[in-house]
Amino acid sequence: MLIFLDIDGVMVPAKSWKSPELHNDGFAVFSNKATYVLQSLMAEDTAVMLTTSHKGNFTIEEWKSIFKNRGINIKNLGCLPANVNNYTRRDELVNWFNTNNVNEDFIIIDDDNSLNELPGYWKEHLLQTSPYIGLTEEHLEIARMMLRQHLLS
Repeated sequence: MLIFLDIDGVMVPAKSWKSPELHNDGFAVFSNKATYVLQSLMAEDTAVMLTTSHKGNFTIEEWKSIFKNRGINIKNLGCLPANVNNYTRRDELVNWFNTNNVNEDFIIIDDDNSLNELPGYWKEHLLQTSPYIGLTEEHLEIARMMLRQHLLS
């Protein structure tokens, strides 16, 4: 399985009135709920593709360390290319899908409203969070239903 993962508004609730708490590695602390849900979705062969605007701020090894410091061990981690053209998240993903073959189940976990404009098939794989709340256990059940539904079709 492939998970396209945003950070702000997914792993870290985005509260404009409050700066996020920082981990001792200098990056924001993930919510416990989001950490639990992501761990629950992951299997041994799960790959995570970062879509976050922070993706270019760290190397893959640094990202792996950030996740590991928060209790999430990701073996297969990548990220979308740097967004030098200031595309919307929707356009970033569409461009990525148009240049990469995806032959596995995937889910897009993000709070970005531009993703509501994804073409139908890709939008069926969107698990959209509320930016103020982030990823919750309710999303886990929705994600499992989405994945089951795509396995059956």
